[in-house]
Amino acid sequence: MDMTALSSGAFQPAFMQVAGSRHQAASQNAPDGKDPKAWAAAQDFESQFLSSMFQSMFKGLKTDETFGGGQGEEMFRSLLVDQYGQEMTRSGGIGLADTVYSEIIKLQEQHQ
Repeated sequence: MDMTALSSGAFQPAFMQVAGSRHQAASQNAPDGKDPKAWAAAQDFESQFLSSMFQSMFKGLKTDETFGGGQGEEMFRSLLVDQYGQEMTRSGGIGLADTVYSEIIKLQEQHQ
C-alpha cells in the first residue's frame, strides 16, 4: 500500500466514504441562498437526532419469527433505523435542520 495515500488522508474506511458522500449530496441539495456546508451539517444533525429517537422507539419491538426476528434483525436494525432518519430528513424532516442551520449561521457571523 502506498504510504503517501495514507498520510494524505486519501484512504478512508468505507463508513467514512458513505458519510462523506451523504454529506456531499446534502450540500449539493441546499436550498437557494443557504450555505451548502452549513445546510449539510444541519441535516446530518437532524438525521442523527431522528435516528436516536427511532432507536429508542424500536428497542422493545419484537417481530414474528416466521418472517423476521433473530440475530440478523438485531444486527441490522441500527442500519435500518439510520436510514429511516436520513429519509425522513430528506423528505422535510421535523424542522430541526432549519433551526440548527440558523444557529450555525449566527455563530459564524459572531466570529467574523
